[in-house]
Amino acid sequence: MTETPRPSRRTLLLLIALFVLPLAASFVLYYGMGWRPAGNTNHGELLQPIRQLPAFTEKLHGQWILAYAGDGACSEDCRQSLIFARQTRLSLGQDARRVGRALFATGHCCDRVYLDAEHSGIEVFDLDAAQRAELLGVLPADLAYTLFVIDPLGNIVMRYDVRESPRGLLDDMKKLLKLSSIG
Repeated sequence: MTETPRPSRRTLLLLIALFVLPLAASFVLYYGMGWRPAGNTNHGELLQPIRQLPAFTEKLHGQWILAYAGDGACSEDCRQSLIFARQTRLSLGQDARRVGRALFATGHCCDRVYLDAEHSGIEVFDLDAAQRAELLGVLPADLAYTLFVIDPLGNIVMRYDVRESPRGLLDDMKKLLKLSSIG
């Protein structure tokens, strides 16, 4: 009668350790030492802390807004930002109805011929001195080539440099609209 070899206890413990140790190490790193992976999925700059739009913008509440703030004479950075917002909104397909656009004119408002011809449906705010100070108090300092994403509750959530790839804003907007039950 031949005796079949029995697996050793050491092999069994080695197999258990092979599967359990990486899991235990990940728990210790994540929960015990506070280590977090550095990756993120958004393409724009997430504004921290989130800022609330001033009260005079209340009519924007209820939908997502792509907004530009700057001189209403609409120089090159203004035009590029508004085109970026328009094209992103149109690229959303059926979700485009959930997204609006706004122009906060901080001075020299407005090139109406250009806005009516190229950007019909955009909400234009011709800001007086008090409104301008109030709005510029909540926006980051550098406004050139910047587009802001505003949530349906009136919070300024993200900012985008329009000189970057427009695909990033489109991807982020699709993700926000998919996950959002408001607006």
